[in-house]
Parts: sequence; structure tokens; C-alpha cells
Amino acid sequence: MAFWRTYYHLIWATESRQPLITPEREAELYSYIIGKADAIACIIHAIGGIEDHIHIVASIPPKLSIADFVKTIKGSSAYHLNHTPLASGLAFSWQHGYGVFSLGGKQLDEAKAYVNNQKQHHLQGTVISALERDDEPGRGA
Repeated sequence: MAFWRTYYHLIWATESRQPLITPEREAELYSYIIGKADAIACIIHAIGGIEDHIHIVASIPPKLSIADFVKTIKGSSAYHLNHTPLASGLAFSWQHGYGVFSLGGKQLDEAKAYVNNQKQHHLQGTVISALERDDEPGRGA
């Protein structure tokens, strides 16, 4: 068995930044993402967000690319939410793209705290702007 320690802070948004992550959907979405990540041998250290985007701190094994992780999580979670009783006629989808930052072990606790307190950061205006991007500069958000 290979030994690995990788930590990433990932961010992505709902389609057109619509407020699709309702309080009713949030727990289902986060639970699904944690379970799916576990099924593909990834670890979710923290997950949080607001109505139009999420942040995830994850460990992704070297055998799985970050792009494949994001594609799997985004695609399957949207499908899942659209096929549950919570769907209620409002289609759920993610926009294209994502942001990712690599973390060192010493940054892990700070990143987890930031992600776990997303709602508070957005309410108080204490977000870290560099960590709120979900796409490359110059590309549509």
C-alpha cells in the first residue's frame, strides 16, 4: 500500500451562481459528497458553503487526478440531487470550472476552519477573496 498525504482546498459554484443549495438540500448534498468521496478512496476533511457555491478540503490519492475527482463529485452529486424527493422541480446543476489550492499539513487546520465557517465569513464580510474564486482569471464566473 502506498503512503500519501495530499491536501486540497477546492471551490465550485452552482450554475450561473443560482442559490440552489437550499437549507433543505444542503445536508443531503454534503452527506452525498462525503459518501461518494469515501467510495473513491478520497477523504473530505471539511465541507461548507453558501447558497451558490461550496468549499471542500479534501485528500485525493495520487492515482486520481484532481480533475477526475471534481468531475466525479460534481456530476454524481447533481444527478443525485435531481433524483431525490428534494428535487421539487428545481433542477440542480454546477457551473463549469473550479478552483483548487494545494495545502501543506500545517495549513490543514486553518483551511478546515475557514471552510466549516463559510456562512459566518460571508455574513460578516470576512471572506478571503483569493479563496472564493472558482475559475481562472479572465474566464466567466
